[in-house]
Amino acid sequence: MNTLSLILAYIGLAFMLGLAGIGSAIGVTIAGNATVGALKKNPNMFGSAMILSALPSTQGLYGFAGFFLNLGAVTKLGDALTLSQGLAVFAVGLAMGFVGLFSAMKQASISANGIVEISNGHNVFSSTLVLAVFPELYAILAFASCFLAMPS
Repeated sequence: MNTLSLILAYIGLAFMLGLAGIGSAIGVTIAGNATVGALKKNPNMFGSAMILSALPSTQGLYGFAGFFLNLGAVTKLGDALTLSQGLAVFAVGLAMGFVGLFSAMKQASISANGIVEISNGHNVFSSTLVLAVFPELYAILAFASCFLAMPS
């Protein structure tokens, strides 16, 4: 029985789910606050602002999907989980968690700036959408690493 391996894996899974979820919660709050302020100036822009406000929520989804996949693998192996597998899950959990945390907040910053400019009458929705996807690419890469480190 390798209890240390399981403890490391579960701590990694907690980071993966927790930090990515926290990042998304902070991100949608930042963009949502910008939307509320912008709607005072231009109440007709809610649809565009809502889409931009929802973008940072995807990092939490990546964290949850990575958690779900790795939890299944860790649970399946149970006591047969090796120390290197436990460390791999810990490392990828830490990576997915922190990348999700920071990319969601940075994506929200871009989205919030676009929301403010849309309320000022500038036609920047599609440009903001394209630019806001860039921080998400790193969350996608971190999510892909969840597959690579998944114990089998």
